[in-house]
Amino acid sequence: MSPKNISIFISSLTISLLMLMPVTASAQFGKKKPKIIQEPDTVPLFNGVAVSADLMGAGMKMLGDYGQYEAAVRVNLRDRYFPILELGIGQAEKTDVATRTYYKTKAPYARLGVDYNLLKDKHDIYRLYGGVRYGYTNFKFDLMNPTVHDPVWGGNVDYSAFEVKSHYHWAEVVFGVDVTIASPFHLGWSVRYRNRLFHDTGEMDNAWYVPGYGKAGKSVIGGTFNLIFEF
Repeated sequence: MSPKNISIFISSLTISLLMLMPVTASAQFGKKKPKIIQEPDTVPLFNGVAVSADLMGAGMKMLGDYGQYEAAVRVNLRDRYFPILELGIGQAEKTDVATRTYYKTKAPYARLGVDYNLLKDKHDIYRLYGGVRYGYTNFKFDLMNPTVHDPVWGGNVDYSAFEVKSHYHWAEVVFGVDVTIASPFHLGWSVRYRNRLFHDTGEMDNAWYVPGYGKAGKSVIGGTFNLIFEF
């Protein structure tokens, strides 16, 4: 091939490439980025029920002066929301060594609320909960103190009150952990901040122990250790 023909061939090839470049570039820039399709949440709204028993409250009653026997029913909504009902019987019987004051009560209580799974992966075997509760109990208590000083006549007199009608309403903020041990068995822990909303203890200034709430006061810290069966 002569140099003239080579030059003509190179020139023709260059012109052809230049003509093709806009078409190719236009095709590249005209392509749309593929859309990221999110997988739909296939977990059903109703995803099971769990029943549990609080071992901490029972242990406190067996080893100390007060405690409670408590069970709960919890509904699983898409592994994210967990409405819960907690029912129990709280009781106390104590004689204060220093003041010789005797206190006794035993009554049922109830709490109603909801927990929210805070973990991003809501299907994990671990669950981190944040939740709220509303609690109520209607109870009676006995109180006796043989060493009350009589300000008029002097000396000590016996003071007693029996079957004092009382009720308590309170709110709770709950943080807890739920761990799957071997399906369907779970273990759970919770820490609770309880704040009294309103109450009535009759003629008494206050009750020493309130079923389901704990030692009486404006606010208290409590907790649970639960054995859970989920199905």
